[in-house]
Amino acid sequence: MENPIDKDKVAENPGLLPYAHTVGGVVIRPEDEGKLKSRALTAMREQTNRQLKQLQKQAELIASQANELKKRVEVSENIYRADLSFEPFIGHTYHLYKKGESFKMMIIGPDEWGVNRMPAELEFISTVKLLSDHTWDIVNPDDTYSDF
Repeated sequence: MENPIDKDKVAENPGLLPYAHTVGGVVIRPEDEGKLKSRALTAMREQTNRQLKQLQKQAELIASQANELKKRVEVSENIYRADLSFEPFIGHTYHLYKKGESFKMMIIGPDEWGVNRMPAELEFISTVKLLSDHTWDIVNPDDTYSDF
């Protein structure tokens, strides 16, 4: 028996044709390549811009933290040059005074002198706290502390 279908009218791989090969087949329309690329580029830019902004915020935070740490190290180095007649404990607050050209760390705060009052030769500089890494942190940034 002979095949009634003409071989010239039949595709060997009909699934690979760029169009429907049967009457009931899905209509296949070629996509506009420019539209596809444009949509893909827009989506890519949106995602990468969002990620870049997030990374920029993180970088700014890290830079801010680094600056704070650098300032704490400077403050700590200056405080360790001051006269210290007691052993400071981690987590405790102390008070820095200036006496003439030198600096002195004391346990007594400027408001704790009582009836004796703070000696006139002492100038209160700042209240500081010893942190666990042995750096000092200024408790009240509004104090008169400056790089002494």
